[in-house]
Amino acid sequence: MIQRNSEPKKNVVVIGNGMVGLRLCEQLVEKDQQQQFKIVTFCEEPRAAYDRVGLTQFFAHNDAEKLMLARQEWYSENDIDLHLADRAVSIDRQTKIVRSQKGVEIPYDKVIIATGSYPFVPEVPGIKNRGVFVYRTINDLEAIIDYAKHSKRAAVIGGGLLGLEAAKAALDLGLETHVLEFAPRLMPRQIDDAGSKILVQKIEELGVQVHLNKATDEVLGNSKVTGIRFQDGEVLDVDMIIVSAGIRPRDELARDCGLEVGERGGILVNDFLQTSDPDIYAVGEVALHSGMVYGLVSPGYQMAEVAAAHLSSIDLKFEGSDLSTKLKLMGVDVASFGDYEADPKYTKSLTFEDPFAGVYKKLVFNPDGTKLLGGILIGDASDYGNLSMLTKTDGVLPCNPHELVVGSNSGIPGGSIAEMPDEGQVCSCNNVTKGQICAAIQDEKLTSVDQVKTCTKAGSGCGGCLPLVTDLFQAEMEASGLTVNNDLCEHFEFSRTELLNIIKIKKLKTFQAVLDDCGSGAGCEVCKPTVASILASLWNEHVVDHAFLQDTNDRFLANVQRGGLYSVVPRVPGGEITPDKLIVLGNVAQEYGLYTKITGGQRVDLFGAEVHDLPAIWEKLIDAGFESGHAYGKALRTVKSCVGTTWCRYGVGDSVGFAIRLEERYRGVRAPHKIKGGVSGCVRECAEAQSKDFGLIATENGYNLYICGNGGAKPRHADLFASDLDEETCIKYLDRFLMFYIQTADKLTRTAAWLEKLEGGIDYLKEVVIEDKLGICEELEAMMQSLVDSYRCEWKEVVNNPEKRRLFNQFVNTEDHQPSIELIPQRGQQRPVDWAPDFIPMDDLKPLKKTVEDNNSQLDEQPREWVHVGTVSDFPENSGATVRYGNSQIAVFNFTSRGEWYACQQMCPHKQAMVLSRGIIGDTQGIPKVACPLHKKTFSLKNGTCLSGEQNYSVNVFKVRVDELQNVYLELPEKKVLDELLNQIECAGTH
Repeated sequence: MIQRNSEPKKNVVVIGNGMVGLRLCEQLVEKDQQQQFKIVTFCEEPRAAYDRVGLTQFFAHNDAEKLMLARQEWYSENDIDLHLADRAVSIDRQTKIVRSQKGVEIPYDKVIIATGSYPFVPEVPGIKNRGVFVYRTINDLEAIIDYAKHSKRAAVIGGGLLGLEAAKAALDLGLETHVLEFAPRLMPRQIDDAGSKILVQKIEELGVQVHLNKATDEVLGNSKVTGIRFQDGEVLDVDMIIVSAGIRPRDELARDCGLEVGERGGILVNDFLQTSDPDIYAVGEVALHSGMVYGLVSPGYQMAEVAAAHLSSIDLKFEGSDLSTKLKLMGVDVASFGDYEADPKYTKSLTFEDPFAGVYKKLVFNPDGTKLLGGILIGDASDYGNLSMLTKTDGVLPCNPHELVVGSNSGIPGGSIAEMPDEGQVCSCNNVTKGQICAAIQDEKLTSVDQVKTCTKAGSGCGGCLPLVTDLFQAEMEASGLTVNNDLCEHFEFSRTELLNIIKIKKLKTFQAVLDDCGSGAGCEVCKPTVASILASLWNEHVVDHAFLQDTNDRFLANVQRGGLYSVVPRVPGGEITPDKLIVLGNVAQEYGLYTKITGGQRVDLFGAEVHDLPAIWEKLIDAGFESGHAYGKALRTVKSCVGTTWCRYGVGDSVGFAIRLEERYRGVRAPHKIKGGVSGCVRECAEAQSKDFGLIATENGYNLYICGNGGAKPRHADLFASDLDEETCIKYLDRFLMFYIQTADKLTRTAAWLEKLEGGIDYLKEVVIEDKLGICEELEAMMQSLVDSYRCEWKEVVNNPEKRRLFNQFVNTEDHQPSIELIPQRGQQRPVDWAPDFIPMDDLKPLKKTVEDNNSQLDEQPREWVHVGTVSDFPENSGATVRYGNSQIAVFNFTSRGEWYACQQMCPHKQAMVLSRGIIGDTQGIPKVACPLHKKTFSLKNGTCLSGEQNYSVNVFKVRVDELQNVYLELPEKKVLDELLNQIECAGTH
């Protein structure tokens, strides 16, 4: 016989009677052996808890009773007060009373919030039109069924679990069905790209059309839905829309009564599911545990059990949940289990893909293959039970890893470079795979990244893959047991970090001083820009003072574009600009015939400027109050902002003001790579701050600081670094973070890649920046303040300095100008003609009267004479300039550090662009060379051969003589002969 408790019962109010709310009631009944609780539960729907997981079954039988999880009599039998169709609207923590929408007031001893989540509906024009539905409750389904009777085409916004269930429902209702997913794959939280491809294939075989990478811009129709317009301009005609684009925790009760919530929503709970008020618990989709909101029912059930146990004084904790799930979506098996998203750096994976049968399997193992960590199964989930069980056992696998994936022994798609498949493309410019690079390193016994570039062409195009090539080279060296060479280049036996410390400690101020102190040779296109960046980061001298060290972008304070034209990008701090300034930009663009485009960083790009027009253009812009936007430098580009409290009704912080303050503080600061920031005025994140190198998101208590996002070719989400900071603390942490990055990162390394390689990762960085573990924070702040205090607009310095303006002249021997590229009209503006492809099918080749070699040979045979082209002072030291001779352009190089002069044709044969005089000169193994500023192909200044390995490219070289009066002469054939021959070479290069 059970002993009844004579003390008054404790009121336990369960807010929410969904699946998890019901499970909590069941667990309390089961564990309350002393019958000490009186349970009251509020349910805003007109019916008690039902099976939301099986919601789609409702379309088959249209009978809500078949989905019910408990008879209504069960509640009364267990003395549970069930308030149907009545929503709890407030929790008064002072008086300990829960109030409902209907005015019911229930005093409580303990409260459990199980309000679940609500569907996220994107705020786009027309979203409230008739014919738009969410997919969440039986009431929603009933409305969908009714509206579908008069519809023909339906679109489901969202390709997650519920979205695909909604698509199956629409298909079963006889509608032409489209699934629209913003991400590049279906079920982005559960499966990877390869799995998504198989799922898309299976679903489309059923007649559902899948549209990936589609963002809705507007729902069309005056009062009811007639279609959808996407952000790319495409229109899809539909007369019904079902929104299943994700969920948001329903935490408004917690917010209203002052409980702690996460920055992205969700009620903060401990391991016992207690909130910041120990008398209030939260379970299910509304709870935020250890930074995680669980969107599956299984973790919700576990939470319910733990909360009920704690209320009943039973020792039980919630320490996270297994997210394993097995579903049949539209007749397709989909399963994921264990830690299927485990960090590839610490795991190995096996994959099997059968596109004919529509089967995909991916299994993730620990590095030595003795433990199965998790996996994904698409199309065939028959092994789900056994595999899921293996992830939960502590023992060693009873078989070899490959035996779990019959017939599979392939590599992991994605992940770290070591785990990348051999067929994975590393260099898209030259279509070089990982396998080709590895084979070249081993077979040719390559010992440097430069040798890899020369041998394989990887990294010799746009250069965007160089960090990947470097990582792969280092991994191969380590795998072979060889010492990895981190030397900057052949001229410096130091890494960038080591070189920075040498320059800093010895206070070296010029490249020649650095070369004399710790280098050799004459430098090259690798070490010169690196040293220039270090000098700028430490001493902040005007960049044009080190022009000969710079790539063409920094040398001419503008981004070089196709054909050797340049872009003009003024700074627009925070994206805030006056109408008068906009008018000036329009007038300048019209006057100089520039192509205009709004950038993603809230600025205006003006494309197509000739180099000699840049000072005049910038003079007009500076007079209008603009300053350099540093779009050309490895420096701060922009700090993007939303309008924040300036205009937005949701804003909680002045994002525009703070963004302007940050941009004006860090403008001009040089770094190993370009840096971008963002400030959002609220958690809606319109400034995309979490995808930047640093980002701030306003909260009610200040700003949350995120760092090391972006990542470039390998996008990375930023990490939360610190929360609820005031502006001054944000700036202090940013000063320290940026200077620590500048001093320790390798050349051309973004903050994202730097953090990933930083030993100790984000935790170590917090210790350095916040806790001052190394005792260097004061120095870091002082260094940043020195850069801030010494800032000068680089273009203003040029505009006001005649000597520096002279460096932008097209030719040194004439004031005439010559167009450098052909432009064609497009959409009301001018753009460059398309480049010819590097590789042309044999059938498309046209016979030439003369080959390039024939022209070179013929040129050598022509009689020549010495032609005066200027004086020594006309040519910048250790750099190049252009002379005009007839209709030909010739690049002349004053190689001061070697005491030598060289000259060659101005046109780079790779893309037939007149740019070689703007390239960096240096040497390799003693051979003087110039690097084309467009694609870094290098040419010998002695004989014109291409040193990058492309035997089909070469340049004509000419002899240079300087007399005792400092006059400079070139040995040239007649103007007409040179014009004809160089023109034939140019034409030959276009076939």
